[in-house]
Amino acid sequence: MTDWPDLAGRLEDGGHVLPVRVYYEDTDFTGIVYHGAYVRFFERARSDFLRLVGIHHAELANGVNGVALAFAVKSMSLDFQKPARIDDVLEVHTSLAEFKGARIRLDQLIYREGQLLVSAAVTVAVINTDGKPSRLPAQLAEKLLAQRPVNQDQ
Repeated sequence: MTDWPDLAGRLEDGGHVLPVRVYYEDTDFTGIVYHGAYVRFFERARSDFLRLVGIHHAELANGVNGVALAFAVKSMSLDFQKPARIDDVLEVHTSLAEFKGARIRLDQLIYREGQLLVSAAVTVAVINTDGKPSRLPAQLAEKLLAQRPVNQDQ
C-alpha cells in the first residue's frame, strides 16, 4: 500500500488544513456548492485533524482503557458568506477552540484562494456506547490539547 501523507491534509501551528476539490456531486442545479456539502467537508476535516494528532475513530470504538467511545456532534452553527463552485479548490481550516470534560468545541473555516466562504462553530461530545458523556482518556486529551493555538491559554 502506498503511503499518502498529504491525503489527510496537514497540521499547522494551532490547527489543521485540508484541501478539498469541489466535484459535480457537491453542487446543486446552479453549479454552486449545495449547503449540505459544506457539512461533509467540515466532517472530513475534523476526522483528518483527529487522525493526524493520533486520535482514531476505530481505536475509540474498539475501546480505550476498556471503554468504547465515539464523537457525536452536539451543535453546529454555520455562516455562509460566499459560494463555492464546481472545480474550486478549497481549504478547510480546523482549530481547537475549547476542550472541557466531554465537550470539544472546534472552529472551522473554508477558504478559496484566501477568501473566507463559510465558517462553522462545532461542538462535539465524547460519548460511551450508552450515549452518555464521557471524558476523553488523558493520553488522548494530551494529544488534542497539544494542538491549541499558541495564543490560547486553556
